[in-house]
Amino acid sequence: MSRDATAQSERDAPALAASAGAAALVGEASAASEKESAVVEAHPDTYSDQHHRSSSSSGLRGAFGHVQELFRRPGPNSKPANPLRLLRLTPRQAFTFAVACLGWMVDALDFFCVVMTTTELADAFGKKPSDITSAITVTLMLRPVGALLFGLAADRYGRRIPLIVNLSLFTVIELASGFAQNLQTFIGLRAVYGILMGGEWGLGNSLAMEVLPVESRGLFSGILQVSYSLGSLVAAMLYYAVVPHLGWRALFWMSIIPAVVTIAMSLFLKESEVWRQTRQAQRDGARGYGRVMTDMLRQHWLRCIYAVVLMAAMNFLSHGSQDLYPTFLKEQHGFSPAQATIGTVVGNIGAICGGIFFGYISEYLGRRRAIAICAICGACFVPLWILPSTFGPLLAGAFFIQVFVQGAWGVIPAYLSEISPIAFRATFPGLSYQLGNLISASASQIEAALGEKNPLPELRNGKTVPNYGRVQGILIGAIFACVLVLIVLGREEKGRQFGARAAASEPSKT
Repeated sequence: MSRDATAQSERDAPALAASAGAAALVGEASAASEKESAVVEAHPDTYSDQHHRSSSSSGLRGAFGHVQELFRRPGPNSKPANPLRLLRLTPRQAFTFAVACLGWMVDALDFFCVVMTTTELADAFGKKPSDITSAITVTLMLRPVGALLFGLAADRYGRRIPLIVNLSLFTVIELASGFAQNLQTFIGLRAVYGILMGGEWGLGNSLAMEVLPVESRGLFSGILQVSYSLGSLVAAMLYYAVVPHLGWRALFWMSIIPAVVTIAMSLFLKESEVWRQTRQAQRDGARGYGRVMTDMLRQHWLRCIYAVVLMAAMNFLSHGSQDLYPTFLKEQHGFSPAQATIGTVVGNIGAICGGIFFGYISEYLGRRRAIAICAICGACFVPLWILPSTFGPLLAGAFFIQVFVQGAWGVIPAYLSEISPIAFRATFPGLSYQLGNLISASASQIEAALGEKNPLPELRNGKTVPNYGRVQGILIGAIFACVLVLIVLGREEKGRQFGARAAASEPSKT
């Protein structure tokens, strides 16, 4: 009996050893899981960034599966939240976001002062409208310089001080533009303005996205981006009220008023807590800023290229549909400056509606799916935008084309911030945005030059009439298709946490 028990014990020994080993492995796995949970709680942004790199690698191996995600229905638990609840912010969140919006609005206001007065500037300097649009081209081409300089400064030294410096210099240049006596001086001033404009968006966007509640990010992304359209709307109204009576110079002088207000408000901003945490983590890890940048480029180079190409297409879409539109109405259709202003206002109302709506709905549909819907629907409205010969249908086309152009843009601030490497949330979105602007800088000049070289067959008052509409339609239709392809191939990180701040330290009211 004893020998049988001994033999049975020997036979059971391997199984018992395996069971003990399994128990040990389970214990180790549990300990590792607890340790990982602690890391996630302490450094959610870092963990999310590492997880993103891992998912990016698997995405390259399973690209088709990733593309299929775009065509899946949202889950049953994914429902649109009450927008009124999402709009509730703490006083600090609301103030910070207001400064970011105002900064982007005053940048757009000054930019569209040039767009609205192309004809008047051409007359004042004795040039053609296509020559004046070179000032727009120079502005767009130099925006990446500002995005790089101010973005790196913001990521290294904080968001607040670079923003104040940027807005102050911008105000001086805007005032000086109204004193330019020739085209060369005007273009030189617009070149400096381009550097400053390029820096502002990355500063304001990073400051706003880092302080907002995660669940409200899509809605406020749309509101932030339509501040650009609001600047265009204000420029159009000022043009209508000021230029016919006081001339184009007064328009530039008066447009510094909201800039001065924004500077005064920015003096009361508090520094981003997310930036403080990120910089402290870098110091604790004894990692120099150059090393951090090198690691980012090595790990995320493909993401950087994708963001630049997407932003090039998006900027072609925006500038190609907006910058020459007042000239298209006045020169090709012979409408008055007042009617051209009305067309611009209607288009910007559509832009504001589209940007806010699609920014909000991207929290339910996803960032990429919302942009894809805008690209498809926007392409369908291109004929209504350029083919009618009467004012009413053209206004309808202007409204709907901007609903979808700026609807797609309304998602971009949140989208770029969420896919951004953690230590470069000012540089990455701002620089990719402005490098895209560099690639698309000549959009209005190309449209103007091709429209003048391919005029309408009939003459008006003995002069040829540029066919701007056909060029605009072909360009915008092709760009909508490019945006659709790029967004299908891209990926997103909707709902990504930014630092340990999350919603606990700056909760939204529910």
